[in-house]
Amino acid sequence: MADTTSMNMKILRLLTLLLLAAITINAQVPSPRPAEPAKEPVNYVIRVEWKDTNKPANRHLEILTAEGQFNLDTVQKNTVKINNNDIPVTLRMSGNLSAFNAEKGKLQLFLGRTFPYVTGTLSGSIGSGATSTYQQMSTGLNNTFVVKFGQPLVIQSDEDSEITVLVKRAEN
Repeated sequence: MADTTSMNMKILRLLTLLLLAAITINAQVPSPRPAEPAKEPVNYVIRVEWKDTNKPANRHLEILTAEGQFNLDTVQKNTVKINNNDIPVTLRMSGNLSAFNAEKGKLQLFLGRTFPYVTGTLSGSIGSGATSTYQQMSTGLNNTFVVKFGQPLVIQSDEDSEITVLVKRAEN
């Protein structure tokens, strides 16, 4: 009987050691994945060009930006004349650029303008003419596009005009 008890104790110790070994092997922390190399920062040129069939020259806006948000507010050269005053037409281009890889990216773009329009006429005093009243109207395009860097993309077209956007990596 003593031999059986001794044998059972040896088996119990062996099973305990095997159990501890199995727990230890499963409890080991897996090695972390190697870190991906950091992406090299790049500048991009965003060029929006519009062709108007009624005007001989194309017009454009162009900015230099890195990935992320951008915002441009500017005034067009041509103005609207109201009451012998030159009222400016403003342009706005804003959005967000993110690169998928070296060839493609996502461009969220707002392109708009604000221009004056006459809303009424006020009678002037004796000797002076009528005066027009005006307000500013905003129009624009707000959309998201997948762009191939270096290739123009038509983003709006109708019978009178066409708007293209070109995003390309800037040569530093």
